[in-house]
Amino acid sequence: MIHAYKMHGTNMVLDVNSGSVHVFDDISYDVLGCYSNDGVVDTGKLKNLISKYSEKDIEEARKEIETLKENNLLFTSDPYSQMVPEWTRKTVTKALCLHIAHDCNLRCSYCFADTGEYMGKRSLMSLEVGKKAIDFLIENSGNRRNLEVDFFGGEPLMNFEVVKEIVYYAREREKEANKNFRFTITTNGLLLDEDKRAFINEHMHNVVISLDGRKDVNDSVRKRVDGTGSYDRVLPNALKIAEERKNKEYYVRGTFTRKNLDFSNDVLHLSDLGFDQISIEPVVADEGSELEIRTEDLETVFREYEKLAQIYVERRKKGKWFNFFHFMIDLEGGPCIAKRLRGCGSGTEYLAVTPEGDLYPCHQFVGQEEFLLGNVFEGFNDNTIVNEFIDTNVYTKPQCNSCWAKFYCSGGCAANAYQFNKSIKIPYEIGCELEKKRVECALWIKYKEIADQD
Repeated sequence: MIHAYKMHGTNMVLDVNSGSVHVFDDISYDVLGCYSNDGVVDTGKLKNLISKYSEKDIEEARKEIETLKENNLLFTSDPYSQMVPEWTRKTVTKALCLHIAHDCNLRCSYCFADTGEYMGKRSLMSLEVGKKAIDFLIENSGNRRNLEVDFFGGEPLMNFEVVKEIVYYAREREKEANKNFRFTITTNGLLLDEDKRAFINEHMHNVVISLDGRKDVNDSVRKRVDGTGSYDRVLPNALKIAEERKNKEYYVRGTFTRKNLDFSNDVLHLSDLGFDQISIEPVVADEGSELEIRTEDLETVFREYEKLAQIYVERRKKGKWFNFFHFMIDLEGGPCIAKRLRGCGSGTEYLAVTPEGDLYPCHQFVGQEEFLLGNVFEGFNDNTIVNEFIDTNVYTKPQCNSCWAKFYCSGGCAANAYQFNKSIKIPYEIGCELEKKRVECALWIKYKEIADQD
């Protein structure tokens, strides 16, 4: 399987199974278009090119393509399908998303968490539950040494003393259990004062600060409880922690909706403010919300991604470097096989814990009782939905199996799939289209970076 596309005057060709990326000249690109998806040339289509190119040039291009095929760089066989049985076995738990607070001091229009309530009641996680969650993770992690804990909400800074005590407890337990904890916290930044920043900078491996970009965009959807905007309060706090973390990991993470399809301007706004680690995600909202990305919006969004990719390259060349999460791609190492086939590991390797200690496949499933997997005090229940998560990968999703981007998105988000299709094996179509465009942009950027070095 191959994927061929044009971007900013460049003819890009991806060999899906090997991961090889090629840049073709016009004649080779057109000759490649005469091949079927399994690598067989259509001589009739090839003859039709004689009106455009000479027979000699066509034949030379064909020979080059055949050489790439012989060297397993084009139209290669699938190296992973035989590994599926190995990767569908039961896995250990290696990451927990702790819902420290089912409460929030913002009322964001697009909030999937029902402004922090998760279809339940507002509550805060106790230290007892937090400690038990750490114990649960250690006990269910098998031989896995490196473990991850994400502090999430709602807004986790509303329960920050418990966050601190959980971190201290985990540090005590990791020594005796021969584990190594990595902590992340996601915050809207309203309560990010000096003391909290100091603790986060010392103990958190990564911090995600929510900000949607331009002030008018942010304040139209990210409102405080009293209805006022949050930009002016959050921005100084976000800038301070970004500056303080220097070489440590952080992200300013925003959301774009149908109201700001020109989201590249929000990315550039954040870059101009001095942030160099940026993520702006497409909203996933119900139909009729007036915020959702619709099929008719896709071409506009595609143009925005391509525009952003070009500016991204230009700014980096001029030393105005910044990272955009969706354009990060590793062509040499890349994700391990398990990640390529199964994605984030929700429902198996990755679980969410509510303030009461209940277990769900991930933070986006919390509150949906059919996905309740157990409790940190009592362990897993007999919910058979776990088996469906274990069995879910790019080969058990028909739409993914035939998709050229499957090894980059790993089948997409299970929660989004269920939200729109009531099945974790039927991907969210809008999300798929956006992911494919982002991968195209990322591959083009990688080519430009390499070409500029030569």
